Amino acid sequence: MRKRLFGSTIALFLLLLLSGCETNLVVFQPQGPQAQKITDLINWSLIWIGLIVFVVIAMFVYFVWKYRAGANSEYDPEEHGNKWVEITWTTIPIIIVILLIIPTVRTLYDLEEIPEGYEDQDPLIIHVTSADWKWIFSYPEQNIETINYVNIPVKRPVVFKLTSAGTMQSFWIPSLSGQKYTMAKMEVELPIVAEHEGSYFGRNTNFNGEGFRDMEFEVLVQSPVDFDEWVQEVQEKAPKLTEEEYTEILKPSHLGRLTFSNTHLEWINHADHHAKEYLYPDLYHEHGYPGKIFYKQNNTDNAVDETGGDHNHGH
Repeated sequence: MRKRLFGSTIALFLLLLLSGCETNLVVFQPQGPQAQKITDLINWSLIWIGLIVFVVIAMFVYFVWKYRAGANSEYDPEEHGNKWVEITWTTIPIIIVILLIIPTVRTLYDLEEIPEGYEDQDPLIIHVTSADWKWIFSYPEQNIETINYVNIPVKRPVVFKLTSAGTMQSFWIPSLSGQKYTMAKMEVELPIVAEHEGSYFGRNTNFNGEGFRDMEFEVLVQSPVDFDEWVQEVQEKAPKLTEEEYTEILKPSHLGRLTFSNTHLEWINHADHHAKEYLYPDLYHEHGYPGKIFYKQNNTDNAVDETGGDHNHGH
Protein backbone atom coordinates (compact mmCIF):
# COMPACT_ATOMS: atom_id res chain seq x y z
CA MET A 1 0.00 0.00 0.00
CA ARG A 2 2.76 2.39 0.93
CA LYS A 3 4.65 1.59 -2.27
CA ARG A 4 1.55 2.31 -4.35
CA LEU A 5 0.97 5.59 -2.55
CA PHE A 6 4.60 6.58 -3.03
CA GLY A 7 4.49 5.71 -6.75
CA SER A 8 1.26 7.61 -7.27
CA THR A 9 2.72 10.67 -5.52
CA ILE A 10 5.83 10.63 -7.73
CA ALA A 11 3.73 10.22 -10.88
CA LEU A 12 1.45 13.10 -9.88
CA PHE A 13 4.45 15.32 -9.13
CA LEU A 14 6.04 14.58 -12.52
CA LEU A 15 2.72 15.20 -14.28
CA LEU A 16 2.34 18.60 -12.64
CA LEU A 17 5.97 19.45 -13.33
CA LEU A 18 5.84 18.54 -17.01
CA SER A 19 2.48 20.23 -17.55
CA GLY A 20 4.08 23.54 -16.62
CA CYS A 21 6.94 23.19 -19.10
CA GLU A 22 7.04 25.36 -22.20
CA THR A 23 7.24 23.10 -25.25
CA ASN A 24 8.25 25.88 -27.65
CA LEU A 25 11.74 26.64 -26.35
CA VAL A 26 12.93 29.23 -28.87
CA VAL A 27 16.50 29.14 -27.54
CA PHE A 28 16.78 25.54 -28.72
CA GLN A 29 15.56 26.46 -32.22
CA PRO A 30 18.42 28.65 -33.51
CA GLN A 31 17.95 30.37 -36.85
CA GLY A 32 21.44 31.78 -37.22
CA PRO A 33 25.09 30.94 -36.48
CA GLN A 34 25.27 33.16 -33.38
CA ALA A 35 22.21 31.57 -31.85
CA GLN A 36 23.58 28.12 -32.77
CA LYS A 37 26.77 28.83 -30.80
CA ILE A 38 24.68 29.77 -27.76
CA THR A 39 22.56 26.62 -28.10
CA ASP A 40 25.67 24.43 -28.38
CA LEU A 41 27.09 26.03 -25.24
CA ILE A 42 23.83 25.47 -23.34
CA ASN A 43 23.72 21.80 -24.44
CA TRP A 44 27.36 21.30 -23.40
CA SER A 45 26.60 22.79 -19.98
CA LEU A 46 23.46 20.67 -19.58
CA ILE A 47 25.45 17.49 -20.24
CA TRP A 48 27.81 18.23 -17.36
CA ILE A 49 25.00 19.45 -15.11
CA GLY A 50 23.11 16.21 -15.75
CA LEU A 51 26.22 14.15 -15.07
CA ILE A 52 26.85 15.96 -11.77
CA VAL A 53 23.23 15.54 -10.67
CA PHE A 54 23.31 11.84 -11.53
CA VAL A 55 26.54 11.21 -9.59
CA VAL A 56 25.38 13.19 -6.55
CA ILE A 57 22.04 11.38 -6.39
CA ALA A 58 23.71 7.99 -6.90
CA MET A 59 26.20 8.68 -4.10
CA PHE A 60 23.42 9.93 -1.84
CA VAL A 61 21.36 6.77 -2.35
CA TYR A 62 24.43 4.57 -1.87
CA PHE A 63 25.53 6.15 1.41
CA VAL A 64 21.99 6.32 2.79
CA TRP A 65 21.64 2.62 2.12
CA LYS A 66 25.13 1.66 3.28
CA TYR A 67 24.94 3.49 6.61
CA ARG A 68 21.26 2.98 7.34
CA ALA A 69 20.19 2.00 10.83
CA GLY A 70 20.60 -1.71 11.43
CA ALA A 71 23.08 -2.24 8.60
CA ASN A 72 26.21 -4.28 9.19
CA SER A 73 28.54 -1.56 7.84
CA GLU A 74 30.84 -0.06 10.41
CA TYR A 75 31.06 3.67 10.88
CA ASP A 76 33.78 5.36 12.92
CA PRO A 77 33.06 9.07 13.57
CA GLU A 78 36.72 9.56 14.51
CA GLU A 79 38.05 8.10 11.28
CA HIS A 80 40.84 10.15 9.69
CA GLY A 81 40.44 11.58 6.19
CA ASN A 82 41.59 9.77 3.08
CA LYS A 83 43.93 12.05 1.15
CA TRP A 84 43.23 10.35 -2.18
CA VAL A 85 39.50 10.79 -1.76
CA GLU A 86 40.02 14.43 -0.84
CA ILE A 87 42.29 14.99 -3.85
CA THR A 88 39.71 13.34 -6.09
CA TRP A 89 36.72 15.39 -4.96
CA THR A 90 38.83 18.56 -5.24
CA THR A 91 40.28 17.77 -8.67
CA ILE A 92 37.05 16.70 -10.38
CA PRO A 93 35.23 20.05 -9.81
CA ILE A 94 38.29 21.94 -11.05
CA ILE A 95 38.31 19.86 -14.25
CA ILE A 96 34.57 20.42 -14.75
CA VAL A 97 34.95 24.19 -14.28
CA ILE A 98 37.76 24.24 -16.85
CA LEU A 99 35.64 22.24 -19.29
CA LEU A 100 32.88 24.85 -18.90
CA ILE A 101 35.04 27.98 -18.87
CA ILE A 102 36.98 27.29 -22.10
CA PRO A 103 33.95 26.95 -24.45
CA THR A 104 32.15 29.77 -22.62
CA VAL A 105 35.00 32.26 -23.15
CA ARG A 106 35.46 31.10 -26.74
CA THR A 107 31.75 31.55 -27.45
CA LEU A 108 31.65 35.01 -25.86
CA TYR A 109 34.45 36.19 -28.15
CA ASP A 110 32.86 34.58 -31.22
CA LEU A 111 29.57 36.36 -30.56
CA GLU A 112 31.35 39.73 -30.85
CA GLU A 113 32.46 39.05 -34.44
CA ILE A 114 30.72 38.66 -37.78
CA PRO A 115 29.96 34.91 -38.10
CA GLU A 116 32.40 32.78 -40.03
CA GLY A 117 31.64 32.64 -43.74
CA TYR A 118 30.04 36.09 -43.83
CA GLU A 119 33.13 38.25 -43.17
CA ASP A 120 33.45 39.35 -46.82
CA GLN A 121 29.96 40.83 -47.00
CA ASP A 122 29.21 44.45 -46.13
CA PRO A 123 27.07 44.36 -42.99
CA LEU A 124 23.77 46.18 -42.77
CA ILE A 125 24.09 48.81 -40.04
CA ILE A 126 21.01 49.41 -37.87
CA HIS A 127 20.98 51.77 -34.91
CA VAL A 128 18.73 50.52 -32.11
CA THR A 129 17.44 53.01 -29.56
CA SER A 130 15.40 51.84 -26.62
CA ALA A 131 12.89 54.08 -24.87
CA ASP A 132 10.11 53.41 -22.38
CA TRP A 133 8.46 51.30 -23.71
CA LYS A 134 9.29 50.94 -27.38
CA TRP A 135 12.13 50.03 -29.75
CA ILE A 136 13.38 52.46 -32.41
CA PHE A 137 15.33 51.11 -35.40
CA SER A 138 17.27 53.52 -37.60
CA TYR A 139 18.77 52.59 -40.98
CA PRO A 140 21.34 55.36 -41.65
CA GLU A 141 22.35 54.09 -45.10
CA GLN A 142 18.74 53.74 -46.26
CA ASN A 143 17.63 56.85 -44.30
CA ILE A 144 14.52 55.19 -42.88
CA GLU A 145 13.30 54.47 -39.36
CA THR A 146 10.87 52.00 -37.84
CA ILE A 147 9.37 51.58 -34.41
CA ASN A 148 8.63 48.20 -32.81
CA TYR A 149 9.62 46.18 -35.88
CA VAL A 150 12.76 45.67 -37.92
CA ASN A 151 13.25 44.11 -41.37
CA ILE A 152 16.55 42.52 -42.38
CA PRO A 153 17.75 40.54 -45.42
CA VAL A 154 18.43 36.84 -45.11
CA LYS A 155 22.02 35.53 -45.07
CA ARG A 156 23.54 38.99 -44.76
CA PRO A 157 25.40 40.14 -41.66
CA VAL A 158 23.62 42.79 -39.62
CA VAL A 159 25.29 44.91 -36.97
CA PHE A 160 22.94 46.39 -34.39
CA LYS A 161 24.37 49.48 -32.69
CA LEU A 162 22.58 49.57 -29.36
CA THR A 163 21.93 52.58 -27.16
CA SER A 164 19.14 54.03 -25.01
CA ALA A 165 17.31 57.34 -24.82
CA GLY A 166 16.84 56.95 -21.08
CA THR A 167 16.64 53.93 -18.82
CA MET A 168 18.68 50.78 -19.39
CA GLN A 169 16.98 48.03 -21.40
CA SER A 170 17.94 44.56 -22.60
CA PHE A 171 17.79 43.73 -26.32
CA TRP A 172 17.18 40.06 -27.11
CA ILE A 173 16.20 38.07 -30.19
CA PRO A 174 16.38 34.49 -28.86
CA SER A 175 16.21 32.82 -32.29
CA LEU A 176 19.11 34.87 -33.64
CA SER A 177 21.40 36.03 -30.84
CA GLY A 178 22.06 36.51 -27.17
CA GLN A 179 20.99 39.58 -25.21
CA LYS A 180 22.82 42.85 -24.70
CA TYR A 181 22.02 45.89 -22.61
CA THR A 182 21.26 49.31 -24.05
CA MET A 183 22.51 52.28 -22.04
CA ALA A 184 22.21 56.02 -22.55
CA LYS A 185 25.30 57.83 -23.92
CA MET A 186 26.93 54.49 -24.69
CA GLU A 187 26.95 52.18 -27.70
CA VAL A 188 27.47 48.43 -27.92
CA GLU A 189 27.38 46.33 -31.07
CA LEU A 190 25.55 43.08 -31.67
CA PRO A 191 26.36 41.27 -34.95
CA ILE A 192 23.89 38.67 -36.20
CA VAL A 193 23.04 36.67 -39.33
CA ALA A 194 19.62 35.18 -40.03
CA GLU A 195 19.93 32.09 -42.23
CA HIS A 196 16.22 31.49 -42.77
CA GLU A 197 13.41 33.77 -43.85
CA GLY A 198 10.58 34.25 -41.41
CA SER A 199 9.23 36.27 -38.52
CA TYR A 200 11.07 36.19 -35.20
CA PHE A 201 10.29 37.52 -31.77
CA GLY A 202 12.34 40.07 -29.86
CA ARG A 203 11.82 41.81 -26.55
CA ASN A 204 13.20 43.69 -23.58
CA THR A 205 14.23 41.32 -20.78
CA ASN A 206 15.27 43.97 -18.27
CA PHE A 207 12.67 45.07 -15.72
CA ASN A 208 12.32 48.84 -16.06
CA GLY A 209 8.82 49.70 -14.98
CA GLU A 210 5.25 48.60 -15.44
CA GLY A 211 5.39 48.73 -19.24
CA PHE A 212 8.43 46.51 -19.81
CA ARG A 213 6.31 43.37 -20.20
CA ASP A 214 4.86 44.59 -23.51
CA MET A 215 8.12 46.04 -24.85
CA GLU A 216 8.33 43.64 -27.78
CA PHE A 217 9.21 43.83 -31.46
CA GLU A 218 9.18 41.69 -34.60
CA VAL A 219 12.20 40.80 -36.71
CA LEU A 220 11.11 40.05 -40.29
CA VAL A 221 13.79 38.25 -42.29
CA GLN A 222 13.24 38.78 -46.02
CA SER A 223 14.91 37.83 -49.25
CA PRO A 224 17.32 40.52 -50.55
CA VAL A 225 14.85 41.44 -53.31
CA ASP A 226 11.92 41.79 -50.91
CA PHE A 227 14.05 43.80 -48.50
CA ASP A 228 15.12 46.25 -51.23
CA GLU A 229 11.52 46.63 -52.37
CA TRP A 230 10.41 47.34 -48.80
CA VAL A 231 13.13 49.98 -48.37
CA GLN A 232 12.13 51.69 -51.61
CA GLU A 233 8.46 51.68 -50.62
CA VAL A 234 9.24 53.24 -47.24
CA GLN A 235 11.43 55.91 -48.84
CA GLU A 236 8.65 56.84 -51.25
CA LYS A 237 5.53 56.60 -49.10
CA ALA A 238 6.39 56.92 -45.39
CA PRO A 239 6.02 60.33 -43.70
CA LYS A 240 8.91 62.40 -42.41
CA LEU A 241 9.79 62.32 -38.72
CA THR A 242 10.07 65.70 -37.03
CA GLU A 243 12.04 66.50 -33.90
CA GLU A 244 8.87 67.53 -32.08
CA GLU A 245 7.15 64.25 -32.96
CA TYR A 246 10.22 62.29 -31.92
CA THR A 247 10.26 64.01 -28.55
CA GLU A 248 6.67 62.88 -27.99
CA ILE A 249 7.55 59.34 -29.06
CA LEU A 250 10.25 59.14 -26.39
CA LYS A 251 7.82 59.80 -23.57
CA PRO A 252 6.82 56.70 -21.55
CA SER A 253 4.07 55.02 -23.57
CA HIS A 254 3.12 51.99 -25.62
CA LEU A 255 3.02 52.47 -29.38
CA GLY A 256 2.12 50.34 -32.33
CA ARG A 257 4.25 50.11 -35.44
CA LEU A 258 5.46 53.35 -37.00
CA THR A 259 7.53 53.96 -40.13
CA PHE A 260 9.36 57.09 -41.30
CA SER A 261 11.37 58.10 -44.37
CA ASN A 262 14.15 59.69 -42.33
CA THR A 263 15.85 59.05 -38.99
CA HIS A 264 16.27 60.87 -35.70
CA LEU A 265 20.04 60.59 -36.23
CA GLU A 266 19.72 63.84 -38.21
CA TRP A 267 19.54 65.78 -34.95
CA ILE A 268 20.60 63.42 -32.16
CA ASN A 269 22.52 60.22 -31.52
CA HIS A 270 21.80 58.98 -28.00
CA ALA A 271 25.13 57.14 -27.94
CA ASP A 272 26.93 60.49 -27.95
CA HIS A 273 28.25 61.27 -24.48
CA HIS A 274 27.04 64.87 -24.83
CA ALA A 275 23.60 63.97 -26.16
CA LYS A 276 20.54 65.58 -24.64
CA GLU A 277 18.73 63.57 -21.98
CA TYR A 278 15.10 62.72 -22.60
CA LEU A 279 13.90 61.92 -19.10
CA TYR A 280 10.36 62.48 -17.89
CA PRO A 281 10.27 61.52 -14.22
CA ASP A 282 6.95 63.29 -13.65
CA LEU A 283 5.29 60.76 -16.01
CA TYR A 284 6.28 57.83 -13.81
CA HIS A 285 4.03 57.34 -10.81
CA GLU A 286 4.55 54.74 -8.12
CA HIS A 287 2.34 54.58 -5.06
CA GLY A 288 0.86 57.95 -6.02
CA TYR A 289 4.19 59.82 -6.14
CA PRO A 290 5.96 61.14 -9.26
CA GLY A 291 9.33 59.75 -10.27
CA LYS A 292 12.70 61.25 -9.44
CA ILE A 293 16.15 61.76 -10.94
CA PHE A 294 19.12 60.99 -8.70
CA TYR A 295 22.29 62.85 -9.58
CA LYS A 296 24.48 62.18 -6.55
CA GLN A 297 25.42 59.22 -4.43
CA ASN A 298 23.30 60.45 -1.54
CA ASN A 299 20.02 59.78 -3.30
CA THR A 300 17.81 60.68 -0.37
CA ASP A 301 19.12 64.21 -0.06
CA ASN A 302 19.55 64.95 -3.76
CA ALA A 303 16.41 63.70 -5.46
CA VAL A 304 15.16 66.29 -7.95
CA ASP A 305 12.61 66.26 -10.69
CA GLU A 306 13.26 67.42 -14.25
CA THR A 307 12.33 71.02 -13.44
CA GLY A 308 14.70 71.10 -10.48
CA GLY A 309 12.11 70.90 -7.72
CA ASP A 310 12.60 68.69 -4.70
CA HIS A 311 10.34 65.75 -3.94
CA ASN A 312 10.36 64.90 -0.26
CA HIS A 313 7.48 62.63 0.66
CA GLY A 314 6.95 60.73 3.84
CA HIS A 315 5.80 57.13 3.67
